Amino acid sequence: MDDDSRVTRWQRRTELPLALASLAFLASYAVLVLAPGLHDAWQDLCLAVLLGSWALFAVDYAVSWRLSGQRLRFVRAHVLDTVVLALPLLRPLRIVKVYEAVQRRHGKPRLALHARVMAYAGLATTLLGFAGALAVYQQERGAPGATMRTFGDAVWWTCETLTTVGYGDIVPVTPKGRLIAVGMMVIGLALLGAVTGTFASWLLQVFSREDDERPPGS
Repeated sequence: MDDDSRVTRWQRRTELPLALASLAFLASYAVLVLAPGLHDAWQDLCLAVLLGSWALFAVDYAVSWRLSGQRLRFVRAHVLDTVVLALPLLRPLRIVKVYEAVQRRHGKPRLALHARVMAYAGLATTLLGFAGALAVYQQERGAPGATMRTFGDAVWWTCETLTTVGYGDIVPVTPKGRLIAVGMMVIGLALLGAVTGTFASWLLQVFSREDDERPPGS
C-alpha cells in the first residue's frame, strides 16, 4: 500500500472524531468567554476540553505526517491542517470537511460544483465569524475606551468586517483585538471573492446554455 492511500484511509477514519473535537472546542471556548463567572470546576473542564482537542489535532497531524513519508513536503501540501494546528480559532474549519463527506454518495458529490463552493463558503463564514466574535470580544471587553461592550456588539462588528462594510461604529482598540480584525478582514475578502466569483461563473454558464438552446436567427 502506498503512502498516499495510507494517509487517505487515516484521514477518513479521523474525519468525524476531529469534527466532534472542533465542535467541543468551539462550545468550550464560548462557555469560557460568555460565562466568565463560571464555577472553577466547570472552567477546568472547559480548559481540559480545549487542551484535549488540541492534543487530538496534534496527534492526527503527526500520524498523517508520519504515514505520508513526505517530511517538509507534507507541510506544503497540507497548509490548512498546519494552520489549524497553530491557530486554534480556525479549528472549526474541520467541520467543513465532514460536511463535504456527507454531501457525497457513491463517490460523487450530491451538489453541483458552484453550489458546493457557496455552501462551503457560507458554512466556513458562519463558523469563523462566531469564533472570531468570541475572540475579539474576549480581548475588548473591559478595555479602556472600548466600544465593544457586549457579545452582541462583537457579532455586529464581525458581520461588518466579514462583509467588508465597516461602518466604524464599533472598532477594536486593543493590539490583539486589532490583530484578530486583520485576520477577519482577510478571511472576509477571500470568502466574499469565492462566493461572488462562483455565482458569476454560474450565471455565465446559465446564459451560455440559453444561447446554445436558442434557435438560429432568433
